[in-house]
Amino acid sequence: MPPKKKTHEVTLALEAGNAAMVDLGKMLGPTGANMRAVKVEYDEATSKNRGEIIPVIVSVYEDRSHTLAYKTPPTSFLIRKSLGIQSGAANPLTTTVGTLSATQVKEIAERKLPDLNANDLDAAIKIVAGTARSMGVKVAS
Repeated sequence: MPPKKKTHEVTLALEAGNAAMVDLGKMLGPTGANMRAVKVEYDEATSKNRGEIIPVIVSVYEDRSHTLAYKTPPTSFLIRKSLGIQSGAANPLTTTVGTLSATQVKEIAERKLPDLNANDLDAAIKIVAGTARSMGVKVAS
């Protein structure tokens, strides 16, 4: 049997364990995928990370079947969660919204490593630190 032909690929950033049908409808409606099945599968797979934003890549095939590929939460989300803040600085050059310890940066980098364009943990730490600085967050060394 030949492999199924992929007709659509959609990346969604949804709340873990509680995907909103409105968001799914807007993005998946044109693909013909079964939105209810995608929601149930996503919610079951991400229920242990409730409250986080877990991106997912939905691949839809000719026969309207689908596969889900899960990513790690966005770096900015992990930084905000770690500091307990709602958003980064409006002007990161003049405003500081918090300070991340070296341990916090390392924990975030370890979690993000599979999705980062980095070969090792040191490179991942530099990427996370750069994201933090662009948000107006100081990084303790």
